[in-house]
Amino acid sequence: MPIGYLLGRTAQLLPIVFIAVTVNFMIPRLIPGDPIEAALQTRIAMTGSIDANVAEIAAIYRAKFGLDKPVWQQYLNYWADILQLNLGVSLADFPQPVISKVRSALPWTLGLLGVSTVMAFSIGTVLGALAAWPRAPRFVRALLPPFMLMSAVPFFLLAILLMSLFAVELRVFPPGGGFDPIVMIRFNLGSIVDIIYHAILPSMSLVLGGIGAWALGMRAMMVTTLGEDYITFAEAKGLPPRRIFLWYGLRNALLPQVTHLAIALGSTLSGAVLVEAMFSYPGLGGLLFGAIAGKDYFVIQGIVLMLIISLALALLIVDLVYPWVDPRIRYQK
Repeated sequence: MPIGYLLGRTAQLLPIVFIAVTVNFMIPRLIPGDPIEAALQTRIAMTGSIDANVAEIAAIYRAKFGLDKPVWQQYLNYWADILQLNLGVSLADFPQPVISKVRSALPWTLGLLGVSTVMAFSIGTVLGALAAWPRAPRFVRALLPPFMLMSAVPFFLLAILLMSLFAVELRVFPPGGGFDPIVMIRFNLGSIVDIIYHAILPSMSLVLGGIGAWALGMRAMMVTTLGEDYITFAEAKGLPPRRIFLWYGLRNALLPQVTHLAIALGSTLSGAVLVEAMFSYPGLGGLLFGAIAGKDYFVIQGIVLMLIISLALALLIVDLVYPWVDPRIRYQK
């Protein structure tokens, strides 16, 4: 890979990241209300301290967190903290650092949403390609409409249906949580099985809701690809149908799907917020949902910052591996 190509793509990405980080700084400050006073009111309600002077304590905390300074100075301090890999502390759970909260929730989100996204991508891509292939079995075309119907249903509605059926009525799976609360989580087979068991329902809602969209996009691209001259030439040469399908059809139609996969994988750090919140799953989605409800500036900024960086890196990596996926693309002009 030429160094100039890598540097050029990275230079194109930096202004986008700069603008996104700036927007990430501004959006939490547009939320109405005072986050310091909201956090203090919650603490007072939990402890029962009615004699506390909320306004005076809030002023002290604003000075401590730098929220009493002008916005431009807060912005410069924000960039200084990012360069030092300091995401601040949680306003709602002071003095817990944001990085520790994100670190504890990150593996759960990566495991659940990463695996679910790859599963939906793989099943949907193959199903969509077979649906457009003239020699595909008939049952493949019969599978496509149900998945298309489920893709029109929001993830959280699928989660409600699955929870009602399998957790409430049949009682096959647990209704929520990431693990059994009475079991100590360790790195052993029992803990792994317990975590997978609790992740089945939220994963099913994400996979079933995503297969149809992946299949529809792949089917459209495959129909276009099958009309190309190189497909006709490959058939005229007498190549086996499987080789034509995999190497001439599927591979050339896969490029837009790979781009979409990069965006989807980069978005996993934000979590499927409503799905994780509904199942009380200990991931970034539930953490972000609670931070927005509690106006926890620094937690919101930390999670969204990781989302920005992950999206940027995913798009850069996919841009660099495009020539490996599609031989028509070259690094040189």
